[in-house]
Amino acid sequence: MKIPSFFDEVVTIEMIDPLANVLGTFEDGKVSFSYLDVVKAAGHSCPTVGGAYMMSYHALKALYKEELPVRGMIDVSFKESLDDGVAGVIGNVITHITGATDKSGFKGLNQKFARHSLMHFDSDITSSARFKRVDTQESVDVFYDPTAIKADEKMALLMQLIAQNKASQEQIKEFGTLWQERVRKIIVENMNSVIRIEKI
Repeated sequence: MKIPSFFDEVVTIEMIDPLANVLGTFEDGKVSFSYLDVVKAAGHSCPTVGGAYMMSYHALKALYKEELPVRGMIDVSFKESLDDGVAGVIGNVITHITGATDKSGFKGLNQKFARHSLMHFDSDITSSARFKRVDTQESVDVFYDPTAIKADEKMALLMQLIAQNKASQEQIKEFGTLWQERVRKIIVENMNSVIRIEKI
């Protein structure tokens, strides 16, 4: 499987998962998530998937500082409805990392390790997402805005050709290369400037 080389440059998210520890899945429950992991789950790499990954990284850093974030102990809220725009895509990426789900997640073992009811939509917030530690109730608002990172001017024409089934294989390949270059600029070169964190 050949992937864009910058995938390996994206920061890794290190966590501890108490459920995985109890079930003997990962030694000491320690688990890491790479950008490639969420790309595989989403089926593609784009500014939305990359943004959701970076939102998670920065929010968890702000909430846990030098500690390992605890998977299954993070509550996440969105202002959008689940079926609005890309809210579902962002939610799925964050679910993959944090374990938080709305109602479909793991119900727990004897009332421990539950993952359901930790993700909320239609919330009264103004940020891109709000992350909250279940144990301390500490929260941060995360704002993601990649609009300053402009796409190559060629992309609009290439996208039009692809949509009209008029693009050659070379043009399709060029579009993909330019698309991923913008993703790289967002989540590698500008990983700190596209995200803003506010403590609640």
